Amino acid sequence: MTTTIPILLYHSVSTAPPAWIAPFTVTPRTFTRHLDLIAASGRTALTVSQFRDALAGDVPLPPRPLLVTFDDGFADFVEAASELAARKLPSTLYVTTGALRGPSGADPRLALPPAEMLSWSDVRALPGFGVEVGAHTHTHPQLDVLPPGEVDEEIRRSKHQLEDALGGEVRSFAYPHGFHSPRVCRAVRAAGYTSACAVMNALSARNDRLFALARLTVRADTGVDRLAAWLAGDDARVAPSREKAATRAWRFYRRADARWGDLPAVRRLTARLPRP
Repeated sequence: MTTTIPILLYHSVSTAPPAWIAPFTVTPRTFTRHLDLIAASGRTALTVSQFRDALAGDVPLPPRPLLVTFDDGFADFVEAASELAARKLPSTLYVTTGALRGPSGADPRLALPPAEMLSWSDVRALPGFGVEVGAHTHTHPQLDVLPPGEVDEEIRRSKHQLEDALGGEVRSFAYPHGFHSPRVCRAVRAAGYTSACAVMNALSARNDRLFALARLTVRADTGVDRLAAWLAGDDARVAPSREKAATRAWRFYRRADARWGDLPAVRRLTARLPRP
């Protein structure tokens, strides 16, 4: 029987998020209900790097593993980390370094809209809550449409800045929006990371790809019934799976848009395709 592993992807936990992230935000009350369900599920929570080491055969994989991940680095993660730690649930946060609050402010090239983000001092404190800190690029671009040199700069700069701040190795990476390609995966590996998370909206498995781990996006409307199904290993396809045609078409459109601007013909070609 296939061992399915839910890797949950959260973004923000707030009652008043900015409109642009609201569809991917859960309220504190909902988050508490989710954590109580996770704690009662009988699953063993791991960080992404702990999971990676088990998949690589370096350590045993627990019978029923589970991963909780967050992307971007919203300021409300401080309270979320405290709630996770209170239940002894390790987690992994993927930080967009150019968005963090600090003396120099946010990077002017930042692709994320305005929101209250973590500070560098917040990030330094997170390992004490059982949080693995991973990199999520510096400015949150769509990596799979960038030239190779810009890809390398984004993934290496965030790694180096976080390692300088934390005083230790940053092993894991997450692709902004989940967008990746074979070329981007190779660049992440070459930069010294040992794993990377995609999105896929699928359950992970023992044979999942170490540099494109599948995650399940938790949205504002993800109820406890849906979460319970994921924790039971149901209600989602199982990775790894072949890249969907919609994903390839959407990448083609984004590359065309990045190179030549908004092309009506390309837009019409992809308009009827579901977003990956």
